[in-house]
Amino acid sequence: MPPTTSPATADISFVTEQLAVGGDLSPHEDVARAQIADLVQRGVTHIVDVRIEWSDEAMVAQHAPHIRYLHHGMDDAGQQVAGDWFDTGVAFALDAFNASPESVVLAHCHMGINRSPSLGFAVLLAQGWDAVEALATIRSARPIAYLDYAQDALRWHHRRMGSGPAQLTRDLRRLATWRRSNQLDVVAIIRGIRRAELTQ
Repeated sequence: MPPTTSPATADISFVTEQLAVGGDLSPHEDVARAQIADLVQRGVTHIVDVRIEWSDEAMVAQHAPHIRYLHHGMDDAGQQVAGDWFDTGVAFALDAFNASPESVVLAHCHMGINRSPSLGFAVLLAQGWDAVEALATIRSARPIAYLDYAQDALRWHHRRMGSGPAQLTRDLRRLATWRRSNQLDVVAIIRGIRRAELTQ
């Protein structure tokens, strides 16, 4: 089910104290301004916008110029994601964390179902998290997260670490097992979010 918040509340789910994933700002400018203020209040210092279809960079720069913004869009069509997409997004997040323990990075897409949670998963992998623990933590923080690109993130991570094929196969199997035990009706979730959008 979609988050039940007021329109002025940003669609953000904290995975760790420094990493959050979520959905985009409202298309209504007055609501979006309130949502930006909410992000500021929650301590967000960096945004990775992974939508290819839109960017709020100008609005964020106008209303919260201290927030560093990376527009790093990709499509959400179930395609295979290239490793350099993860390289750029993860490096942005890790640089923020290394710069200050007060940094809070928000990765967001449109609904916060696939793209942004998948990037968040890659960030956790780069920080040394176990793959299944990372998946479970993201799902706990954001129950609508499906992470359709988690397999690509795992492949990226194992290439980055120089792992052998056996290690990658083991983690891919663990991911598949986790998915079977933690299934989501993504179509129902999307329908619920779209109905909610129509009432705003």
